[in-house]
Amino acid sequence: MDSYSLSAAAKINLYLEIVGDRPDGYHELVMVMQSVGLADRVTVRRLGAHEIRLRCDHPEVPSDASNLAYRAAALLHQRFPKVMTQQGGVEITIQKNIPVGAGLAGGSANAAAVLVGLDMLWQLGLTQIELQTLAAELGSDIPFCIAGGTAIATGRGEQIDTLHGLDGLYVVLAKSPTLSVSTPWAYKSYRQAFADNYLDVATASQTRKAQLHASPMMAAIAHQDGPAIGQHLYNDLEKVVLPAHPDVKAMKTTLASCGGLGTLMSGSGPTLFTLTASQAAAEGIVQQMRSHYSEAELGLWVAPLLPSSLQLLES
Repeated sequence: MDSYSLSAAAKINLYLEIVGDRPDGYHELVMVMQSVGLADRVTVRRLGAHEIRLRCDHPEVPSDASNLAYRAAALLHQRFPKVMTQQGGVEITIQKNIPVGAGLAGGSANAAAVLVGLDMLWQLGLTQIELQTLAAELGSDIPFCIAGGTAIATGRGEQIDTLHGLDGLYVVLAKSPTLSVSTPWAYKSYRQAFADNYLDVATASQTRKAQLHASPMMAAIAHQDGPAIGQHLYNDLEKVVLPAHPDVKAMKTTLASCGGLGTLMSGSGPTLFTLTASQAAAEGIVQQMRSHYSEAELGLWVAPLLPSSLQLLES
């Protein structure tokens, strides 16, 4: 095969708890991550030239080495320096459907798709664990984007424990095209406000992970109990993002009033989501939201929860 195309899904956080500061400067996190059916299309195509090229149909997405997808290809070339001589270079094409700067891990999903696609194109024979280890060198969300589905993520987000997938549930995703939230700002602001509550990461991280495993949220996921999952949605970063961004707070209040199972900000925002028991319920919420916000004011998407993040497509 001279090319492979993959669907690369967005992710949301069903649960995000900040435990404390890590020695490497990141935060120690305990999260439940979930793949959702809003996805980019990523194609890797063999080139005769020994180089990496990247094209994207979104003007705000860079096509140079600052792009995580480009860096994923460069990392594999660095680890396997003879691969281009043997297999050729690569052209990466990204067709964006996941909104940019939304806190939905679109860039991370693209990088995960490149790692998996190039593993096939260049015939590297890497295992999923090896791919996730490489992914962790590029970014905290990328290992999950390789594993996908429903998972507990700990450490800075790179340590993945896969859970039984959630079937039949949907989300309504909501993001203003004019709003953005800086992830570094969100975590820095949380540290400034709540550092006194931080736990000793060396002793607390495994304890908090064990407590999450025994929590009502885990029981709800195990029983595929949508209403209970909705009741236990949680994100520490809402404590700093919503007060600083009243427009996001107002949108969350409106979205939560539309009758879903539960509403939360995903990651550092500004994307919000409401969990629903069916596609019809999700589409009904979209109609309600459209009575409050125009398409120019708020992007809305209906997406199922997915059992995986990456899917090989027909080229």
